[in-house]
Amino acid sequence: MKYKDYYAALGVPRDADTEQIKKAYRKLARQHHPDVSKAPDTEARFKEVAEAYATLKDPEKRAAYDELGRRPAGEEFAPPPQWSHEYASDGQSFEDIDLADLLAALGRGHRGSRHGPVPMHGRDYETVVRISLEEAHRGTRLNLDLAHEAGGSRTLEVTIPPGVSEGQKLRLRGKGGKGSHGGADGDIYLHITLVPHPVFRADHHDLYFDLALAPWEAALGADVEVPTLDEPVMLTVPPGTRSGRKLRLRGRGLANGRSGRGHLYAVTHVDVPATLTGRERELFQELARTSHFNPRRRGQGEPT
Repeated sequence: MKYKDYYAALGVPRDADTEQIKKAYRKLARQHHPDVSKAPDTEARFKEVAEAYATLKDPEKRAAYDELGRRPAGEEFAPPPQWSHEYASDGQSFEDIDLADLLAALGRGHRGSRHGPVPMHGRDYETVVRISLEEAHRGTRLNLDLAHEAGGSRTLEVTIPPGVSEGQKLRLRGKGGKGSHGGADGDIYLHITLVPHPVFRADHHDLYFDLALAPWEAALGADVEVPTLDEPVMLTVPPGTRSGRKLRLRGRGLANGRSGRGHLYAVTHVDVPATLTGRERELFQELARTSHFNPRRRGQGEPT
């Protein structure tokens, strides 16, 4: 069995408290998330950090891990002799067990009688699930191909409920590795990540999109058709709207899973025609002669 330094993986001291461990995990999980980092080893680091956190956040698993003492990462070692009596079963050798598998079982099982097999909790698994905004909004069913302990893979159909958001973690109880000797089956944890949308940007359950306006629409106001996740709706643009203003459409964002929805925000941008007809040029020249508006002078116009 190879030793893994979980404290080093999270960058925390061995006497770190639970809050320090949780804070370090959240920072590293964001940094090494496969949809954020493009480094070649990002997926391996993400799994390493998740595995370390799964052990150190659990007092029983952490206590069992600390019994192993300090060793160089990757060093071959054998657990303390008493573990063979308390945890091993069916003649299974510790050399054939991964440290994460063993600690997953130790943390959820308990040290029972030395005269019989000890219930072993099945292994927990974590996987990243990529879904679209529409799927997050309405819910969906997915088929996941998951590796299992005996090698190969299995297909699991899962239901993603409406209202999930970026970074949310869903637990599939009892869908992980099989327990032994009466131990409960492990769980599967799904880390939700949203596929970038061509129009909308999600912030929790609120949505944002860019709305281009012609100069006269921004100056005079207008009713314009805008997209939503359901169907287009009309949005009233107030007179004097400047670039960067956020116009809210209440309750048109993502479902929040509690029979409600976030909001939809149109972020305005005033655009100009790339080419002008003769008449358009005359009108703009007339406006330039008669208008006293100077966007570079403070105090012009109404505040955004």
